[in-house]
Amino acid sequence: MTARHEEIADALRRAIDREEYTVGSRLPTETALAAQYGVARGTVRQAVASLTAEGLIGSRQGARRVVLASRRSQSFAELRSFAQWARAMGRDATGRVVAQEYRPATQEDAVRLQLDEGTAVLHVLRVRGLDAEPVLVERTVYADWVAPAVEAIEPGCASVTQRLYEDTGLVFAYGEHLIDAVAAGAQDAELLGIRRTSPLLRVRRVTTTREGRPVEWSDDRYRPDAVSFSVHNSIGNNALARKTAG
Repeated sequence: MTARHEEIADALRRAIDREEYTVGSRLPTETALAAQYGVARGTVRQAVASLTAEGLIGSRQGARRVVLASRRSQSFAELRSFAQWARAMGRDATGRVVAQEYRPATQEDAVRLQLDEGTAVLHVLRVRGLDAEPVLVERTVYADWVAPAVEAIEPGCASVTQRLYEDTGLVFAYGEHLIDAVAAGAQDAELLGIRRTSPLLRVRRVTTTREGRPVEWSDDRYRPDAVSFSVHNSIGNNALARKTAG
C-alpha cells in the first residue's frame, strides 16, 4: 500500500508537470498543503523532502519552497540542469571543475550575455558524469553579476543550479539552444576518455532569469554513446528531449 506522503509527492509532481506551479514559483505553505490533502504537516514535510531530493524544488532558510524544475527536465526547456535531468533518470550526477578564470568579455560574450565588451566574465571548464562515468564537457561563461557566487562553489559540486538557488535565490528560467555535431579535439578526448576526432553532440545554450537577464552561456559537448536527443512532434507541440543512449 502506498504511503500517504508518497501519494502527496506524486500529486505535487503532476501539478508541477501541468505547470500549476511553474519554474520559479513558490509552493503553498506546509499548513496550506496539509489542509488541502487532509494530513498532518509532518506528512507534507516528507512529501516535500522527496521533491527536494529529486531536484524539482529548492529550499532556503526561512523561505517557502520554490519550483526549480519538473520531471520534464529531460526537455530542452530545462536542459540547463544536468543534475536535475540525471536524478529524474535515476542516475547519479557528478561534476568536476577542470579550470576557471576571469577573462575580458569577447564580442560573442558581450552579445550573448548583454554586457559591455571587455567586462570581466568567469570562464569555467567542467566535466560532468553519470554514475561517475564522464559524459559531458561544459565550457561555460558566467555574467559578471553572478560570477562571484559561482566562483565560491566547491569544484566537485554536482548541481550548480541548486547551489546558486540555495546561496542567492537565483532561479534559471529560460534557455535557447543550438545543436550540432563536432569532432573531439585533444582536450575533449582526454577529459571524456575517447579517441580524438570522435563525434560529439554539441549544444550551445544561453540561460536567463525569469526576467530575461542572461546568466550564462555555454558550449556543452556530449559523448553520443551516453546521451542522445529525440524530437516528438504534434500539430501543437514540438518538444525536443534528451535521454540516455541505448
